[in-house]
Amino acid sequence: MTVRLVLSDCSNFKVRYQDEASLFENDVGRLALGAFLVLWFVGVPLVAGPYLLTLANLAGLAVIGATGLNLLTGYTGQITIGHGAFMGVGAYAGAILGARLHLPFWAAVPAAGLLTAGCGAVFGIPSLRLKGLYLAIATLAAQFILEYIFVHWDWLTRGTSGYVVPPAWLGPWRVAGERAFFWVISAAAVLTTVLSCNLLRTRVGRAFVAIRDNDRAAAAIGIPLFPYKLLAFSLSSFMVGVAGALYAYYLGVVVPDKFTLDLSIDYLAMGIVGGLGTVLGPIYGAVVITVLPEVLRAGSQALSGVFPGITNALIALREVVFGAVIIAFLLFEPEGLADRWRVVRAYFKTWPFAY
Repeated sequence: MTVRLVLSDCSNFKVRYQDEASLFENDVGRLALGAFLVLWFVGVPLVAGPYLLTLANLAGLAVIGATGLNLLTGYTGQITIGHGAFMGVGAYAGAILGARLHLPFWAAVPAAGLLTAGCGAVFGIPSLRLKGLYLAIATLAAQFILEYIFVHWDWLTRGTSGYVVPPAWLGPWRVAGERAFFWVISAAAVLTTVLSCNLLRTRVGRAFVAIRDNDRAAAAIGIPLFPYKLLAFSLSSFMVGVAGALYAYYLGVVVPDKFTLDLSIDYLAMGIVGGLGTVLGPIYGAVVITVLPEVLRAGSQALSGVFPGITNALIALREVVFGAVIIAFLLFEPEGLADRWRVVRAYFKTWPFAY
């Protein structure tokens, strides 16, 4: 008599390494993602007005930069407070390549990302000897150094006058207006997320996670720390450099006051709110931090009739509100919104059973 055991679906139970490494557990997830992308790329531009498209574009740019930060801080454990300055490097590189060297838009954006990657690798050299708070201070120094260069190196950056970026062209198609940039920025955000997901499934991604969890144990099993840390800085800077170049073409002008320490803090807030070390965390965090100022502005306008001076007060308290949001997430949801979404999915996966 032969007894056969039939293995059925049981929550997150896996029987093959391929299942463990797959992005989707079944075809339902693939179909849901495909439907969402079709709705996003086709439906949103048809029904959304210029204001909503502007918010979507800014959120998309933030997703690209936050994905780079998540790769460095969330998955490799290298804390940085200079992401805003690296975005400025990408913006200035894209503007210079387009305005001075007359590179086309499709070439200037990835080239700006490569230049930013080289800059990130240079400032990532201290990561061999520094980590934690000390590395954060080193990247903070990079923020101030690059800000100084943006303002005072007139020959290259034109100082406070900034650059007027030439129009963006993709072949015969001119990328102009909110709707056209919506497609370009959204495609770049999707591509960045997909590249990040697949990178983390490779040997390089697993090495990043090992360094984050215990760098001494990683070195003991043969992972060269310094090359992988520099690679993490370079890849992260490349992504934020691409975001900066797209931002430059989107605005049409590059000025140094757009890439201050406040922007770096915003990116850290995106990581904390969305959830570091997760794929969806940068998306959730970018959307929340982008929309939050608009919610404050709308709320202040709604209350201005009752309290005439509340508009200026709320604008002045923007940093206080941001700090309160970060503290609230650290206290009540330290894993970010991505972990909350994981809990909700796990609940409905076994519903109505409690186990």
